[in-house]
Amino acid sequence: MLLVYKIGKLGDGHLEVHAQTSAEPLPADAVWIDLLEPTRDEDRKVEEHVGIAVPTHEDMKDIEPSEILYAEHGARYMTARIISAVETDRPTLAAVSFILSPKALVTVRYDEPRSFSLFASRALKPGGCAATPEAVLAGLIEAIIDRSAEVLQKVGEVVDEVSYSVFDPKAGRQTDRQQETLRTLGRQGDLVSKVRESLVSIERMLLFITASMASEHTASDLRARARTVFRDLQSLEEHATFISGKIQFLLDATLGLVNLEQNNIIKLFSVMAVVFMPPTLIASIYGMNFKSIPELQFDFGYPMALGMMVTSAIVPYLIFKWRKWL
Repeated sequence: MLLVYKIGKLGDGHLEVHAQTSAEPLPADAVWIDLLEPTRDEDRKVEEHVGIAVPTHEDMKDIEPSEILYAEHGARYMTARIISAVETDRPTLAAVSFILSPKALVTVRYDEPRSFSLFASRALKPGGCAATPEAVLAGLIEAIIDRSAEVLQKVGEVVDEVSYSVFDPKAGRQTDRQQETLRTLGRQGDLVSKVRESLVSIERMLLFITASMASEHTASDLRARARTVFRDLQSLEEHATFISGKIQFLLDATLGLVNLEQNNIIKLFSVMAVVFMPPTLIASIYGMNFKSIPELQFDFGYPMALGMMVTSAIVPYLIFKWRKWL
């Protein structure tokens, strides 16, 4: 799919979107060309219009800085990993390429991060975005940062709820609840790690932008916005680190509670073994087949043996309670 955003007709600081067909030529005033799962024909069409080389899906998966951040023929090629599919059970990191040229901004993606739709809906409103490639790039980066902040906020709310359930004194022993807590913490921890990885890739991209445009006066607004976003990004990284630490703490606490419950069960078995050991000894003694057992002919021998067994079971239990081992 090929989406083209061009200058709005009213000139009130917004963009207009047009779903381009393969037969239509690209408009000359296009400031943002968004390639979503493009075909080879769409790649060639954009390459001829803008004068760039559109990276393939395999090129975008490369993690070498020299391959994802570079300048060539007046255009800057930047690839970042953006958090995607957050609402599903399997959030992913989508590789998105940003190609900033003097003529237009070209984005190449094979997933649909929500940050793109959020920025697009904002850019279509009056005053939503200036009609320059640099402004569109800055707006996209800000939308990605805002989306990451939103994801971290939701993760923080989930972690707070889990914290209440873990340390709730009325919760009792619920194995199923503890298993669900571990699964929830694992999912949230994985999501936070993906957000942090996405923020790191955006940070590298911002550093590349500010370094490559240090000598250009025309992109001073983009550099200024990049520095502002960079500060916001660093604060988000610190917040993500805090949430990761809290998740690790809750994981340790949950596992500690599980170990305590297991220890209590083992202690119960140990106490039961000690309680029944003396009665077993008495029963074994009087179960021996010797003629010379003194109590063998005693009329009250059977009640006496039962009483001894009950007494020998109760006494260890009372001792354990007195020593506060139970």
